Amino acid sequence: MTEPGAGSDLQAVRTWAVRDRDHYVVNGAKTFITNGYTGNLLAVVVKTDPRLGAKGISLIAMETEGLAGFRVGRVLEKIGNAASDTCELFFDDVRVPAENLIGGVEGQGLAQLMSQLPFERMLIAVTATAVIERALELTVAYTKDRKAFGQSVFDFQNTRFRLDECATLAHVVRTFVNDCIQRLLRGCLEAEAAYMAKWWCTEQQCRVLDECLQLFGGYGCMSEFPIARMHADARVQKIYGGANEVMKELIGRSL
Repeated sequence: MTEPGAGSDLQAVRTWAVRDRDHYVVNGAKTFITNGYTGNLLAVVVKTDPRLGAKGISLIAMETEGLAGFRVGRVLEKIGNAASDTCELFFDDVRVPAENLIGGVEGQGLAQLMSQLPFERMLIAVTATAVIERALELTVAYTKDRKAFGQSVFDFQNTRFRLDECATLAHVVRTFVNDCIQRLLRGCLEAEAAYMAKWWCTEQQCRVLDECLQLFGGYGCMSEFPIARMHADARVQKIYGGANEVMKELIGRSL
């Protein structure tokens, strides 16, 4: 989905596909594509009719191995998530069989995307939940072991109060996400609830990790410590899958 000039605003994509008999010819570029370096089967968001705006967006499946005109750009360096490759992709007169149009009808792309975005946003919320719980577990163990001024760091009231707050957030986040998952499995999760889960849980993830890193002191800034890597990984959670500001805008439209 994401392009150099289009992120959360899916209607702004500029990669286009022109029908040429039994093929589509695709031109454009994508960026920040997870698994872009290793992946060889793409679902590409394209404009099949730029005049129609959102109704001119389609999805095309593309098998890229040996595909003429397709090129993978550089692997992008990120501040976190080092184990996940993130790349630029380029399409220069790439010919794709017309039968690869997902759904078989042009202009269905935005609806197809929107039908799956609540699921994606719940995946992000689940990640936030798991990271919060793990960060709390690591920090409690570290503060009980670390000594300062003749006692464990955990024995200071300030430490316990901070961890109390983190534990409460972890419990509330888990309860909220579990409820959303149950409704998602039953097929009755409102899109707005998924938006809420995405933005709020990722905000709490970053908040808790900042508190936990602080309690690690200087060690919290060392990349060999899991808490440092978790802190760096967390920041993008508030951006991908739809920026949190966009989530709030979407929720606001339903009020």
